[in-house]
Amino acid sequence: MLSIKKVITNRLEEYLEGPKGRGKELRFAWEVFTQMIRAMRKLHFIGPCITVFGSARFKEGHKYYEAAREFGKRIAEMGFTTITGGGPGIMEAANRGAFENGGYSVGCNIMLPFEQKENPYVHKSFTFRHFFVRKTLLIKYSYGFVIMPGGFGTMDELFETLTLVQTKTITQFPIVLYSKEYFQPLMDYLQFLAKETTIGQEDLKLIILTDNIDEAMDHIRTYIQGNYTIKKRPRPFWAFFEKK
Repeated sequence: MLSIKKVITNRLEEYLEGPKGRGKELRFAWEVFTQMIRAMRKLHFIGPCITVFGSARFKEGHKYYEAAREFGKRIAEMGFTTITGGGPGIMEAANRGAFENGGYSVGCNIMLPFEQKENPYVHKSFTFRHFFVRKTLLIKYSYGFVIMPGGFGTMDELFETLTLVQTKTITQFPIVLYSKEYFQPLMDYLQFLAKETTIGQEDLKLIILTDNIDEAMDHIRTYIQGNYTIKKRPRPFWAFFEKK
C-alpha cells in the first residue's frame, strides 16, 4: 500500500504534467465527484456552523490557541456547530472549545505528508484528498467565519471567502479577523487595494478586525440575526441509509 506521502507526491506530479489521457481525466473527475458526495452525506446533519480557520502550528498554551479555544466555546453557547480543518493547532483549539463545552464539533481534514492529522476533539470528521473540495465544504455549511493567525493555507481560505463575498456568491456572511497585531498590516493593504479601486470599499464592510472575542461574536450574531433564518438540522431518511 502506498504511503500518504507517496500518494501526495504522485498527485502533485500529475498536476504539473498538464493534460492527461481522457481516461485519467475522467477518473480524476469521478474521484472529485464521489469525494464531494461522500463528504456531503457525512456532513449533511451537522447543522448551522461557524468556520474557524487558522494555523496548525500553534500549541496549547499559546495565546492564539487559547483564543481559538474560547471561540469554540462561544460558538457552542450560540447553539452553532464549530467546523474547522480538523487538524492540530488553531483547528484543534476551536474544536476543543466546542467539544468541552457541550457544543458540536466537526473537522474537515486533508491528506498531507506533514502537520495534518485529525485532532481528538471532533464528533464527526471527513478526510479530503483535494484542497478545493475541502474548502467548498468548509464554506458550504457556515453562517460566518473566524480567521485566526495562520500561514499560506489560512490566507488562501481567507481570500477565497473574500472573493466569494465580493462576487456575491455568498452574501452577508460576517468575517472576523482576530488579532490586530497579526492582521493590521493585511487590513492596511486591503484598504490600499480599495483606494486603488481594485476592490470596492463595500467589500470590506463585513470584515471586523479585533482583539476582543465579545466584539467578534457580537459582529457574527448581528449579521446572522439580521439576515438569516437558521434552519434546523434535517432528519435522516432511512431509504438513503443516513445516520445523524
